[in-house]
Amino acid sequence: MANRTVKDANSIHGTNPQYLVEKIIRTRIYESKYWKEECFGLTAELVVDKAMELKYIGGVYGGNIKPAPFLCLTLKMLQIQPEKDIIVEFIKNEDFKYVRLLGATYMRLTGTSVDCYKYLEPLYNDYRKVKMQKRDGEFDIMHVDEFIDELLHAERVCDVILPRLQKRQVLEEAELLDTRISALEEDLDEVESSEEEDEEEEKPERVMTPEPHRRGGYRDHDRVRRSPSPRYRRSRSPRRRSRSPKRRSPSPRRERDRERERHRSKSPRRHRSRSRDRRHRSKSPGHHRSHRHRSHSKSPERSKRSHKKSRRD
Repeated sequence: MANRTVKDANSIHGTNPQYLVEKIIRTRIYESKYWKEECFGLTAELVVDKAMELKYIGGVYGGNIKPAPFLCLTLKMLQIQPEKDIIVEFIKNEDFKYVRLLGATYMRLTGTSVDCYKYLEPLYNDYRKVKMQKRDGEFDIMHVDEFIDELLHAERVCDVILPRLQKRQVLEEAELLDTRISALEEDLDEVESSEEEDEEEEKPERVMTPEPHRRGGYRDHDRVRRSPSPRYRRSRSPRRRSRSPKRRSPSPRRERDRERERHRSKSPRRHRSRSRDRRHRSKSPGHHRSHRHRSHSKSPERSKRSHKKSRRD
């Protein structure tokens, strides 16, 4: 039958290689037009020609779950199970990016953890754009390194469940893999070394100048500082001097008023009259009462007698 795995195929992960694709998706692939017309009777040598004709990558799409050609060829490679050298040549092919991605997907499904890290990690340096078909049938642009990252870290790619991959740290501790050196790390080391050399060259050229005393807490460092040379010092204008408040000479009228006030305060008559009033108040029995109270308390006969006495005097 056309859908059976070859007789001399080895079991992968303890099962039939075609069983790595789910049964529902596998039956949809068998019923598709591309599988019946293009994938019938393909061998390991002819698969390369079909892979070169690929225009995009993808899994299933649409409401009827139609498989993409990329997924059909992946299942065909699981069916015929080509040799490892052919898959490695697929991955190393730099002219056709979809051939490379097809070989990487097959290596991720069938290869060991060491082989996956060994052959797929160098593809992180491939930044070419590829077209990917989404579930709704629309296309999206992604890069080769993004697809490789999904193969190494995601659980499902192109609607196929990926086998469990052992962590790289465990393989490094077991000395099965060398530590990975990224191309970006080398570039960063070169940039840092060049910056350090530039800083060392600039250090002797700089001259330390004493900073002025800071009055406030905030200081604008972007503002251009002026040199303390005498050229930029501003001289005080004569107008500002004239604005200073001057003492006005006292007017003659004010002097007269002041003299009068002094004479009044020093005059002896006023002092005498004040002392007499105080004595008179102290002798009178009702000195603690107010003037109004005294005037109302006096009887009319007494007021007449005092008036007659004053006339006799």
